[in-house]
Amino acid sequence: MERKITKVGNSYGITFPKDLLKEAGISYGDNVKVELKDGNIVLRKKEDIKLPEDISADFFEVLERNIEKHEKTVRDLVDR
Repeated sequence: MERKITKVGNSYGITFPKDLLKEAGISYGDNVKVELKDGNIVLRKKEDIKLPEDISADFFEVLERNIEKHEKTVRDLVDR
């Protein structure tokens, strides 16, 4: 399947066929996660996770930033 990148205001966008989104479990209004992995754009539905009351809403964002920031150190520890 090929799609064309279009201009949307000051950004760029891409449209997806409704059947493709349905198969991926994504529908209008859903939040999606967009990542760059090995030079490829990966899009997936963002999972709604119910956190315990004592954990802040940005817990996973902070965790992900710190894992990325210290990735080499963590990998070196695994190799020990």
